[in-house]
Amino acid sequence: MTDKEQFKVRDEPFYQAQGREVALYEAAYAARLPVMVKGPTGCGKSRFIEYMAWKLERPLITVACNEDMTASDLVGRYLLEANGTRWLDGPLTTAARIGAICYLDEVVEARQDTTVVIHPLTDHRRTLPLDKKGELLRAHADFQLVISYNPGYQSLMKDLKQSTKQRFTAFEFDYPDAALEIAILASESGIDAATAAQLVSIGAAARRLKGHGLDEGVSTRLLVYAATLIKGGVAPVDACRMALVRPITDDRDIRDTLDHAIDATFT
Repeated sequence: MTDKEQFKVRDEPFYQAQGREVALYEAAYAARLPVMVKGPTGCGKSRFIEYMAWKLERPLITVACNEDMTASDLVGRYLLEANGTRWLDGPLTTAARIGAICYLDEVVEARQDTTVVIHPLTDHRRTLPLDKKGELLRAHADFQLVISYNPGYQSLMKDLKQSTKQRFTAFEFDYPDAALEIAILASESGIDAATAAQLVSIGAAARRLKGHGLDEGVSTRLLVYAATLIKGGVAPVDACRMALVRPITDDRDIRDTLDHAIDATFT
């Protein structure tokens, strides 16, 4: 299996478009423009990129960014072996070599001195300096860089520099409207539309508490989890408490408020 083949998305991911994002992404990819995807946790950012990689028939290399990630984790490093040293490409370098879409998920979690290494790949140069190896890698013609982050978690310590932001085109995602979210839940879990609608109404109630005790509302991902539990035979009230309430808050008052909403919906 070639490097490209092992990173291909083989099966069509389920994705319901919210607007013109599919056509707009295709235009960005045709021009090989870097893309930034912004939106709250669990609203479908990663699924969208996976779907677009499948639709465009491009390899996809995803990196889950974290605060401990170093530039070497992205670019590569020398490994010490019995017969000497061997260079191992990092995921960013691999993507640039083979012409994959490189998706840096929640890039704001990475240290700012790490994200600087992507800059030469996001302008007319489309190059990646491998200083430790003494190589200037010119990106494959099919390479594209995509990043995502959640603006709701911005702070002085965790935000992208303007010098990074202004290298990207951008999409802004939000949770789907009620009708679309109901369709997503029904398709992803197999539950009936009426139950999906009840779950969506609970999700809407939780999202109204954002900024009033909750940092984030209930994501579409968590609604799918609840729907999956219900489809598997778990009582709706138990499924909702397990998937929609306990993961997002430890505050007793908020928890009781959401539990009452669940009771009112399913009893």
